[in-house]
Amino acid sequence: MKMKRVLLAVLLGLIIFAVPNLSAQQKTYKESEYYYISVPIEKIYYYRNGYIVLYQQGYHLNRSFIPMEWFTIPTGKADMIALGTGSSWPHLTIYYKNGEFSHIRLYVRRSRAHETWGMVPLNVDMDSYFQNINEIKLEL
Repeated sequence: MKMKRVLLAVLLGLIIFAVPNLSAQQKTYKESEYYYISVPIEKIYYYRNGYIVLYQQGYHLNRSFIPMEWFTIPTGKADMIALGTGSSWPHLTIYYKNGEFSHIRLYVRRSRAHETWGMVPLNVDMDSYFQNINEIKLEL
């Protein structure tokens, strides 16, 4: 009988000291101010002013224009990460901070011979599509 009381007291003590510690740990959790949307790339075209990224949403093929100056250090709105060979498919990830556009990352194949890479013909003028771009909005 005395052993049961000791065991019950020990269990009660553990519960009393463990529950406040668990609730304190939950209070320190902070949700990130960033979230992202990632879409697979169907085709990415190099152009002198930037990249044209084609991505599929449902049955529709949509496109985004990413200016070349976004890839420079002062602007810093875009990063290009070269994927080697493997099963990872190229994709575009757009990051938002507190609900507003922050930056993008293009995950592309290192080899320009990969089927997702393309070139805009020299006689095609797409300069106007790259003017005054401040953010990327995916058509989802």
